[in-house]
Amino acid sequence: MTTEYLPDDPRTQHERMLAGDLYVAEGDPEIERAVRRAQQLTAAYARAVVDDPREARSILAELLGELGEGAEVRAPLYVDLGSRLRLGPRTFVNFGLTALDVAEITIGADCLLGPNVQLLTPTHPVDPQPRRDKLEAARPITLGDNVWLGGGVIVCPGVTIGDNTVVGAGSVVTRDLPANVVAVGNPARVIREDIDR
Repeated sequence: MTTEYLPDDPRTQHERMLAGDLYVAEGDPEIERAVRRAQQLTAAYARAVVDDPREARSILAELLGELGEGAEVRAPLYVDLGSRLRLGPRTFVNFGLTALDVAEITIGADCLLGPNVQLLTPTHPVDPQPRRDKLEAARPITLGDNVWLGGGVIVCPGVTIGDNTVVGAGSVVTRDLPANVVAVGNPARVIREDIDR
């Protein structure tokens, strides 16, 4: 399968994934281990949030690539790996975040993420045969400081959202948004600029 597409590449699929290149997740032991670890830790986190908040914080710190001081994440949380998700200090994440962190997802300081936000880094080929052969890749997502994503916002692969920007509930962000704007819709478009900082 992958040999047809990557005949001279000596890297493992996991190494290709980390580099942001096309890869096949299925059957790669490193990827499978990382996904299983994330599933175990997110399940443990969801239980601990109810039973032992201190333990929950410890589990979350183990799961994520970075957990800023005072950052809070309400369960449930859904991730691919967890280790490629970075949360800045004092950021608040409401219920049901889906963060498909095959590529890096960086969330700045003092951000607010409403319920059921989706941060989606994976991409798939448009051509049917490579997609059928399970090739995929990913592009990073970056949220600046003090970004507010309303409930149900979807952020697509490769998007950067600038500091202080607000994205209205239910919007789909398909391309970069500058700092200090309000954006809404599908696809999200800027409706207000130079908001007070």
